[in-house]
Amino acid sequence: MTVVHSAPKFASNDGVLDALGESVSVWLDGAREEHGEIILTAKRSAIENVLRILRDEHDYQQLMEIAGADYPDRPERFEIVYMLLSLTKNHRVMVKCSTDESNAVPSVTTLWPNAGWLEREVFDLYGVVFDGNEDLRRILTDYGFEGHPFRKDFPMTGYTELRYSEDEKRVVYEPVELPQDMRTFDFLSPWEGSDYVLPGDEKADEPEAQPEEEGEAPKDGVEFEIGEEGEA
Repeated sequence: MTVVHSAPKFASNDGVLDALGESVSVWLDGAREEHGEIILTAKRSAIENVLRILRDEHDYQQLMEIAGADYPDRPERFEIVYMLLSLTKNHRVMVKCSTDESNAVPSVTTLWPNAGWLEREVFDLYGVVFDGNEDLRRILTDYGFEGHPFRKDFPMTGYTELRYSEDEKRVVYEPVELPQDMRTFDFLSPWEGSDYVLPGDEKADEPEAQPEEEGEAPKDGVEFEIGEEGEA
């Protein structure tokens, strides 16, 4: 028996941008099609209204992901990206809004319950605050972690390190301690010309074995003479 689904196997963007833009244009700062995707840029204060209309009136039923991006040179450096999926249309749309460290983004947990965990990820990694999320805690980093590791200005190296203390049952910060043999680093790879010989490379300086001439006895072997009747 053939099962016929309402959703097309391949969804087209034809007419989608005009239809969505006309429906929510009052709350948008821009709308475009880029790399085969429909991208709507919404005003931060209206993000909940835009997403609700896309869900209720345009059948984008599922919130697949909430992601963040950091552009430090922008006045509002953080970009929050909502990725929606329509099961009945087999079509996706991306909605963005911008914010900074001091302005909160309205939470969409009233629209999709899974937004609570997704907003916590963005808060943990970027420090973006979501107004209305009643459980806005860190979710990927550990207790006592300082900073937000996905920010472009997050330090990659330093003089402190953190570890989980079994005695204190939490993450503690300590000065970096390295043994003496780990304090000097050679960042040159063997292909860039290191001054030392890597294990196994000493074999490259050994002379190659010369091929034996025809009729010549093996150097380390024993020579036998075979008689007429096959006796040695």
